[in-house]
Amino acid sequence: MSFDVIVVGEGIAGLAAARDCARAGLRTGTVEQMMFGGLVTSINELIDWPGEGGEACSGSDLATQWITEAADAGVESLGGCATGIEADSAGVLLHTDAGSHRARCVIVASGASRRPLGVAGEDAYVDRGLSHCADCDGPLVKGADVVVVGGGDSALQEAAVLAHYARTVHVVHRGTTFRARPAVQAVFDQAFAGREGALSIRWQSTVTAIEGEDGIEAVQVTGPGGTARLQARAVYPCVGLVPNSGWTGLPVDAAGAILVDDRLATSMPGVHAIGAVRAGYGGRLVDAIADAAIAARFVKESLEC
Repeated sequence: MSFDVIVVGEGIAGLAAARDCARAGLRTGTVEQMMFGGLVTSINELIDWPGEGGEACSGSDLATQWITEAADAGVESLGGCATGIEADSAGVLLHTDAGSHRARCVIVASGASRRPLGVAGEDAYVDRGLSHCADCDGPLVKGADVVVVGGGDSALQEAAVLAHYARTVHVVHRGTTFRARPAVQAVFDQAFAGREGALSIRWQSTVTAIEGEDGIEAVQVTGPGGTARLQARAVYPCVGLVPNSGWTGLPVDAAGAILVDDRLATSMPGVHAIGAVRAGYGGRLVDAIADAAIAARFVKESLEC
């Protein structure tokens, strides 16, 4: 079966691109190996993204809305995990673990994965205290001490959620100032306002070890004053993302993000890359949606030539 365009990834960028392409009259399919929505589905309250009536919007609600709009526009979900891509005289051939699909154009929106801390034995604590979703398991650490690693939007959002449950939230950041947007910083500040002892910030520091047998019991944090051992029941790493680009074989930058031009086109004819998988991505939902609109417009224009 041949498509005008196939979008790889059903995160917010991918869903927006697929919807826009389908609404433009293009036969559109999507490929997604995991649950639709991407990383945004782990966030219960999206800052700067109000829902209907001005109420807070959750990531899962937003993803559900967008996949519904995509389906209503005629997008066909193909399933499977993308494993490779190649151009030929008939267009682009997309390979998946469930078979291959031909399209005139492909939009790569495979997103990114959370970067690990790089601590020895880290994988053994996944789902045993090592978490990436404070909204999901915050109640499990009620009254305990926890560690959040990072200084950007994600780290401060996780810490703000954990403020409602944990006794003390230790924020470990390698920098000297936070990188979070002002709106996120404001939510963080409000969450800890007037709560003495609820927040501990360790600047210019990194987590160098995780301890515990049945789960996390403590972490070692190394900073300017040496190494300290903190009692903690959970660790929330928020140290960046790794673009899911390896399967494409396309040229990438030093961070592994796919190189694109101002039309978000890659070096392979007929292939665009958008969202967290591409170099120069802004990082916000509005950036994902803007990427989707740009790619959909240029794909439509190229197919009309």
